[in-house]
Amino acid sequence: MSATIIDGKAFAARIRGEVAQHVTRLKDEHSITPGLAVVLVGEDPASEVYVAAKHKQTVEVGMASFERRLPADVSEEALFALIDELNADPNVHGILCQFPVPDQLDERRVVARIDPAKDVDGLSVVNAGLLASGEKGLVSCTPLGCLMLLRDQVGNMSGKEAVVIGRSNLFGKPMGQLLLQENCTVTIAHSRTQDLAAVCRRADILVAAVGRAEMVKSDWVKPGATVIDVGITRIPHPEKPGKSKLLGDVDFASAAEVAGAITPVPGGVGPMTIACLLANTLTACCRANGFDEPEGLTA
Repeated sequence: MSATIIDGKAFAARIRGEVAQHVTRLKDEHSITPGLAVVLVGEDPASEVYVAAKHKQTVEVGMASFERRLPADVSEEALFALIDELNADPNVHGILCQFPVPDQLDERRVVARIDPAKDVDGLSVVNAGLLASGEKGLVSCTPLGCLMLLRDQVGNMSGKEAVVIGRSNLFGKPMGQLLLQENCTVTIAHSRTQDLAAVCRRADILVAAVGRAEMVKSDWVKPGATVIDVGITRIPHPEKPGKSKLLGDVDFASAAEVAGAITPVPGGVGPMTIACLLANTLTACCRANGFDEPEGLTA
């Protein structure tokens, strides 16, 4: 294996440490505590785990954690009333509704109800539009985490050729916009792309986010390229009955023989998501109060 393994877990811990330092400074100098509100509708087991992790890490960095739980049969009107209450609360600087939500709720309408200045998931059309136009908004957490890893690993990305596999609103499109802002030459590839392997082989920076296990083989990777694997697929563990194994979109073992640097799955991009959620909450707090944004924690 020749590639440098990009340790997202260690980098995320570093980001959380920086966020904690900023939070302490806000408390000491301005008596302000950044606050993150997470709304959970129903009792989806995976969502329960994610919300618990977010609460734990929010508290660990010194932020206020506001957890709001609603029954699975909640009406849109009741959910919107809660969101409106959080929008108006000056102690809440970031709001997210844990997805998925029950079928009677429309995720797009839920996101649209959140104040864009508190939309720390960066999912609203307002924040998407601000990113596309080069203005300051809040950026979706996973693309922001990937950008931070790339800045740390690659440094100056100006002039690099970047390929993003996947065109979702949640990741592919904002990732492409962030790379454009770094002055990369960007291609967003997808299921209709002709000769996808050849397109990927051009990339100095290859970001895979399609959710197809080990689709990207070693002969798709340009020698020395930096590979960011955002995909995650859970399969039965081949050696441990009753257990599961996580696979990324990249055939890690073979690609690592060709790439210059690569993220593993797990332990690569995944840990960055909550770290960037905390960073976005800090940023939202600073903007709401007219303070300088935390350097290195924004796009």
